[in-house]
Amino acid sequence: MPPIFKNLRVIELANVLAGPSVGQFFAELGAEVIKIENPKTKGDVTRSWKLKSENSKSSISAYFSAANSGKKSIGLDIRKEEDLSILYKLIAKSDIVIASYKAGDAEKLKVDYQSLKSINPNIIYGQITGYGDEDERVGYDAIIQAESGFMSMNGEPGGNSLKMPVALVDVLAAHHLKEAILLAYINLLKSNEGSKVSVSLFESAIASLANQATNYLIAGHIPQKMGVEHPNIAPYGTVLKTADQKEILLAVGTNSQFQKLCEVMELPELSDDERFKTNTFRVENRKTLNQILLEKAKLFPSDMLIQNLKAAQIPAGKLQSVEEALQGKDAEKMILKSPETSSGLRNFAGHLSFMGKSSHLAPPPKFDQDRDEILALI
Repeated sequence: MPPIFKNLRVIELANVLAGPSVGQFFAELGAEVIKIENPKTKGDVTRSWKLKSENSKSSISAYFSAANSGKKSIGLDIRKEEDLSILYKLIAKSDIVIASYKAGDAEKLKVDYQSLKSINPNIIYGQITGYGDEDERVGYDAIIQAESGFMSMNGEPGGNSLKMPVALVDVLAAHHLKEAILLAYINLLKSNEGSKVSVSLFESAIASLANQATNYLIAGHIPQKMGVEHPNIAPYGTVLKTADQKEILLAVGTNSQFQKLCEVMELPELSDDERFKTNTFRVENRKTLNQILLEKAKLFPSDMLIQNLKAAQIPAGKLQSVEEALQGKDAEKMILKSPETSSGLRNFAGHLSFMGKSSHLAPPPKFDQDRDEILALI
């Protein structure tokens, strides 16, 4: 069966990670995604965000490869009438626009929803902002991690506040925008009317606070730094160091799992200990429980312990480096391959029974590499 969005054309007016991730999502599902890049900046700014070990002359960086596979690139300076005219002609024959401008900029550039709607009434305009459609502040992932509460919770007790090692808010906002655009597409199919949908980085971050937000809103608990521990469950997130200095994380969420843990760790007396009989008691006595588990774990080799934990159906996993995770069998289907080497990751992890997953997606494009092909479309 052909990809579900085979006949869909998406225009991407977005840079960095959030918007481009949405563009790659549609490319993975078969859409033709045309990335509009500014010649003055030599394209998406992430083309230049390179590690010391990367080829300084290449226009494709490792960072750019995170969200730009399967796309076509054309350089257009839309401040120029001629290039704006080209964009308008593409818009007239497209279905979706992905944009990421701060409030007012899209209007100045004449690529706001109202301007593009006059060219194509059925266009779906998906916009990512920092703080909302009317707020002129530019949104930066790291700053919003700080402002939304994530950094205040992240770190060891008494230690420095830490941001996530990936642009988590960008990734979350991208997922929210995918959902919004898909809802707009369903509405288009029902009503034959285009629409504008927008998502802000800040609201996406707030929505993703999940139980940490409701811990405050309902229970009045202000989340604090707890390292890897979970505020509501114990031992959940607890990291044990084994005899061979390997680390194993526990995610014990039920009383029955805890009883099995006690058996595997050769601590049968703990399951009858009043301090640990229920999750509520285990949370209250977390420090004591963790100390017992940490000391006992030192007696087990990691392979033996993880094998016994999994055999008893106790949620646990070895801590792995990014290298180990990507080299493992579970990650194979998520890695995109070019003829020579790995070229990136899939943005969409779903498996659809009505559509096979394509075995290949074109690697990220060089800047302006598809100009002739794109101009032929108009």
